[in-house]
Amino acid sequence: MIRRSPIDAGGAPQHTVPVEPQEFGAAVRRLREGTDPAAVGLRQAGTRRVRGLRREELGDLAGLSADYVRRLEQGRSHPSAGVVDAIARALRIGRADYVRLSALAGYAAADGQVPDEIGPGATRLLERFGDTPMFVSDAAMNLVAVNGAFLALEHWEPTGDLWEWNIAWRTFCSPFAAFTQSPADATDHQAILAAQLQAAQLRYPTDRSLAALVDALRSGSRVFDALWRAPRPVAAYESAATFTQSDGGSVTLVGNLLAIPGDDLTALMLTAAPGSTDAARLADVVGSVGGPAVVKVGRSGPG
Repeated sequence: MIRRSPIDAGGAPQHTVPVEPQEFGAAVRRLREGTDPAAVGLRQAGTRRVRGLRREELGDLAGLSADYVRRLEQGRSHPSAGVVDAIARALRIGRADYVRLSALAGYAAADGQVPDEIGPGATRLLERFGDTPMFVSDAAMNLVAVNGAFLALEHWEPTGDLWEWNIAWRTFCSPFAAFTQSPADATDHQAILAAQLQAAQLRYPTDRSLAALVDALRSGSRVFDALWRAPRPVAAYESAATFTQSDGGSVTLVGNLLAIPGDDLTALMLTAAPGSTDAARLADVVGSVGGPAVVKVGRSGPG
């Protein structure tokens, strides 16, 4: 199993090389100033007074504040591995620049195969939120495990497709009949998935299954292909959806993505507003759940 930042006996992340915050900041600034705004999907209005991207623009693309970008470039803050990935993805840099940025920040650039093993931490997360629909997915957006509350929503039915357990494939190419979103939420959801997959391909450039998935998505969905060529900035990793059950009832929930450090997995938690009609409906749906608390599902696709 591949781990991005090894954990020592005390539980603290270990860096692979000495950290060089000043050099990391200088490298980010050079890359930012050398990036053509049009190359990262930004429209140019009038005459620009700065080279490349503004700090605000890089921040918007990477999900960071302009002040945090400034502190990084000045060597006054140390980035997490996730921040390094976000900056690399936002600037659309090549593998060599990504490896160098990771090294300057003190991390090993991820490579090899996308890890898909659910560890004890992710398992406990699913178990302890037994009344909250949740699933865990790998970096390629393949479902790894779900809890009983998620199964109670009754919307994820296997289709026999090669990628039937992949969230992106089911969203762009094989939509669920019992899962609906408003246009705004659908747009946010699609942008999130495309951004997640771009980050994954940057970290795991030699994973053939991931490459095959991306190719299949780009061939099978014009929307995904457009997002892949010109990604939309992701403001928040959440969106709402309505789930319809077999009895005809429905519940609208908001999904929030939570990173699981060390394993390069992501958990999605679906919740309703406290005291709302949807919260009451969710309690009824989950209350009828039986069977195991955690269900592991197969990773679809080649390889």
